[in-house]
Amino acid sequence: VQLQASGGGLVQAGGSLRLSCVASGRTFRNYVMAWFRQAPGKEREFVATISGSGSRTYYTDSMKGRFTISRDNAKNTVYLQMNSLEPEDTAVYCCAAGSLVARSREQYNYWGQGTEVTVSS
Repeated sequence: VQLQASGGGLVQAGGSLRLSCVASGRTFRNYVMAWFRQAPGKEREFVATISGSGSRTYYTDSMKGRFTISRDNAKNTVYLQMNSLEPEDTAVYCCAAGSLVARSREQYNYWGQGTEVTVSS
């Protein structure tokens, strides 16, 4: 499966962005989807994941309540709505696909290119 992320940009602190990730193929609903991010000089970290049906979602604690992951299986797309953005959220955000609901990047087999998010103070 190929993944294409978009929606990043420059936003002021307190603002919002919605990231999108479109997947190729006809079996999108079979994949668990996730968002990870990597800030400059830091390791890639888990942001959120969603099951194939969309019924289960998990977040990193620091993002819970501010970020919402969702998916539209008819459009082969997963979204990340980000509200109340902080400068610490500045990173390259990547989407990933796998077969298990997990926080570990090793569980995801397919990765899209990143989309850059910059939050100014």
